[in-house]
Amino acid sequence: MGVTRSGPDVARSAGPSRRAQEAVVLGGVVAGAGLTGLAFTAPGLEQPGYQAALACWVTLTYVLAGLVAWRRRPESRLGVLMITAGFGSCINFLVWSPTDVLFTIGLLGQFLPPVLFLHVFLAFPDGRLRYRIDRTVVAAAYAAAALSLPQLLVGFEGDRNVLAITTEPIVAERLQQLQLAALGLLLMVGVVLLVHHRRGSRLRPAVGLLMDAFLLALLMTSVLMLAGLFGWTIAQPVRVATFLALGLAPIVFLAGLLQAQLDRASVADVLLHLGAGPTPTELEHAVRRALYDPSAALVFWLPEFECYGDAAGRQVDVAELSERASSAIVRDGRDVAVLLHDPGVDRDLLRSVVAAAGVMIENAQLQVELRARLEELRGSRARIIEAEQRARMDLERDLHDGAQQRLVALSLELATLDRDLSRYPDLRDRLAPAKAEVSASLAELRDVAHGIFPAAVRDHGLSVAVESLATRAAVPVRVVATTGGRLPERVELTAFYLVSESLANIGKHACASHALVEISRLQETLVVEVTDDGVGGAATEKGTGLRGLADRVEALGGRLRVWSPHGGGTRVRAEIPCAP
Repeated sequence: MGVTRSGPDVARSAGPSRRAQEAVVLGGVVAGAGLTGLAFTAPGLEQPGYQAALACWVTLTYVLAGLVAWRRRPESRLGVLMITAGFGSCINFLVWSPTDVLFTIGLLGQFLPPVLFLHVFLAFPDGRLRYRIDRTVVAAAYAAAALSLPQLLVGFEGDRNVLAITTEPIVAERLQQLQLAALGLLLMVGVVLLVHHRRGSRLRPAVGLLMDAFLLALLMTSVLMLAGLFGWTIAQPVRVATFLALGLAPIVFLAGLLQAQLDRASVADVLLHLGAGPTPTELEHAVRRALYDPSAALVFWLPEFECYGDAAGRQVDVAELSERASSAIVRDGRDVAVLLHDPGVDRDLLRSVVAAAGVMIENAQLQVELRARLEELRGSRARIIEAEQRARMDLERDLHDGAQQRLVALSLELATLDRDLSRYPDLRDRLAPAKAEVSASLAELRDVAHGIFPAAVRDHGLSVAVESLATRAAVPVRVVATTGGRLPERVELTAFYLVSESLANIGKHACASHALVEISRLQETLVVEVTDDGVGGAATEKGTGLRGLADRVEALGGRLRVWSPHGGGTRVRAEIPCAP
């Protein structure tokens, strides 16, 4: 079914060992000290303290944030990836070194840092590149960064390049232009992908701010790449702003982790204030608020039906919701519900919400099961009425094709016999009552067949059939019908039976002088009203046939109402959904 086991009984992944954490911290200290030493020993480097501070800002913020993320979310790869990006950014600053070998290594990895940052940003929040296009862009960016090697082999940067095996400055320049163009384009594509991720996910405010920081850093980095390609002059403040934006992203990330910690602490307050017996809808809304995910939904396991149902009791196939992340809610070792949510929600916050929801879900599950039974009852009633309708239609067809046709044939035979007995008046007189009896039986049979199933509705539509009813009514009836064309047969038949039964009641009980039938279509609802000026007093509970009509209307998801004050006439109004 593809449901993630996120109940409170699921153990978290082991975090980094103490030795691994100490190694990262020691590596960060060494990196900071090394960058500072390189800055102050670099020949011709202006403002070495300022340059060292910028280098440490980019490097150490990613190392620190990555270590915190690794400890807090050991199941995620993002922390390790951020640590890698932090240490990887140090390579670029080796170009400050007076040593040719270190200088060459710095040239070799000069474009690795922006690619690592691109990888981190696109892999948020779990450290995995979820989409194929993300994986393609990141792989292409690593390939473009690797173009530094052929540049060095053909003599890029002259005498200090220890990897040069030949001197081809034009080739080296062309390779550098190709590299800058490819990286600039790929970083811009990364910006577009981040915008898509930002718009496609329902994020908590802190996470949204983090995505904005990613976008800003990546956009400014891509501008620097394109500036190098086209030879644009970039002011020093722009370069500084780029470094600040790159270092700001992990700081915002740390703030997001702190906010997530506060959110997890308030989950109990958000959910438990509902009390011991929240309704399914109340519990679902509380879960949405706790997760900052307005798209979150709870589906409950219904053992009686052996399926999942939503808060309204409708059956849900979790396996078909592949675009949503899903987490099982486990209670006493058994699945009681599944939480559907945005893939980008905080995992620790998700665990807290799942655990809190599991405590109070039993009452909601019982309510959903009750609603599912009501849905099943409605479906059963609709199926019963539909089966009755088919039986009526079959019986009407049998009468029309069987007994009715035989009576017609008998009537024709008697008419022929009547002509043949023209010379025998006594026999013709004896035959006349038989002819009259056959004609009366045929008329009664037609009325019975019409009452069983109104073929006029099927053949000519609701308006024509109601006009036909009005002509046979016991009181004068005015019909106003604007249906806008044919409607589904089940709707037309229900409306016809409503008008037929209402006119029959008017003729039998209302003592009315006239009646009005109004049929109109309001968007996807058919409204049928039958009004008379009789004595009133009709009710659906008094055996007038209106209770059966109410069942028919409600089986189609509609509503029947009756106004019948004593001495004030009767008004019957039905609203029936009529969408195809």
